This record gives sequence, C-alpha cells and structure tokens, in this order.
Amino acid sequence: MPKFLIQATYTPEGTKGLLGEGASGRRAAVDQVVSGLGGKVETMYFAFGEDDIVLIVDFPDPVSMAAVSLTVKASGALHTRATPLLTIDEIDEAARRQVNFRAPGP
Repeated sequence: MPKFLIQATYTPEGTKGLLGEGASGRRAAVDQVVSGLGGKVETMYFAFGEDDIVLIVDFPDPVSMAAVSLTVKASGALHTRATPLLTIDEIDEAARRQVNFRAPGP
C-alpha cells in the first residue's frame, strides 16, 4: 500500500478549531477520513515550528491521497504537503530499470 508523509500547518481558523476540539478529537477525525478511503494512519505527531502536524499514512492508491489533500486544502484550515515514501526494495527496483535519457547540451 503506498505510504505518504504529510506535513501540515494550521491556519488561524484551524488553530482555533484545534484549541476547541483538542488533539484527540483531531486524531479521531484524521482516522475517520483515512480509514474511510481504505487507508491507515501509521503515526501522527503534533509539533511546533514550521509544521504543526506530521503524519505517516497508508492509502490504497495515490488518487485517495490526492482526494484527501484537495478536500483538506479546500477547507482552508490547513496548509499541507504530501510526500510519497518509497521502501528500500522499491528504490532497488527503480535502480535496476533501464531509462533512456539524454542530458541537455552537446
């Protein structure tokens, strides 16, 4: 199952919601969204600094991740970044594949 790193920052409105609902309420909401699309939350941490939340989630396909990303961003409560994560075996497979590529220039 594809795995994604999600990094998110609350907007002021999102922060007000977090303060009212608490971290456990947000975790429950995230679990519901992810499991509703056939995925699983591997881990979720709250942080401070550039990111307010860091998650690793599994989704059945990248389209499911894109659907969540679009919906969350449209809410205006969070700014998010999703990064696909690859296993060591997947990178080994990629390294074995032949790619016909010519760099720009002479």
